[in-house]
Amino acid sequence: MESLIAIDPPAPGDAGIVSRILERSIRAGCALDHRNNPCLIEAWLRHKRCDDVSRWLVDDALHLRLGRLEGKPAGIALALASGEICLCYVLPEHFRRGVGRALMAAMEAILCRQGHRRAMLYSTRTAVGFHRHLGYRQTGRPMGLHGLMLVPMDKVLVPGEGACDDGLAKRA
Repeated sequence: MESLIAIDPPAPGDAGIVSRILERSIRAGCALDHRNNPCLIEAWLRHKRCDDVSRWLVDDALHLRLGRLEGKPAGIALALASGEICLCYVLPEHFRRGVGRALMAAMEAILCRQGHRRAMLYSTRTAVGFHRHLGYRQTGRPMGLHGLMLVPMDKVLVPGEGACDDGLAKRA
């Protein structure tokens, strides 16, 4: 059975949905990184609350996308105009169903259309394998930030190839 994955900009009223996706994904899906340490979780979530997301929704320098699986909110991704992908989170119940892959394809397509030749990101340990599977490579030594270990990675974006295809609504 095929599942429809749709990737769209969130509506102005979706700040709460986006914030809840971030919180649930970080708490349940990133335990390898935060080791269920309440201080690390709080530091990670500190700037991802509903008020923060509301500001993201109106900031033209940010590219926020909401992924829906069969019409239900399932994940979010955020890229900066500078070429950095800052966030890609999927609700735990939707892991391994193509939502993260579709969100990353949408971010790469946005960056490619803006003329970027590469996408860069800082991956958590939880997500390094996911990013490698998508063609990202480590570009430097892991670094610590707020108790988390982040791995700098990038991917070359080639116009006309997969990284620059929209993938904004597809079947997985």
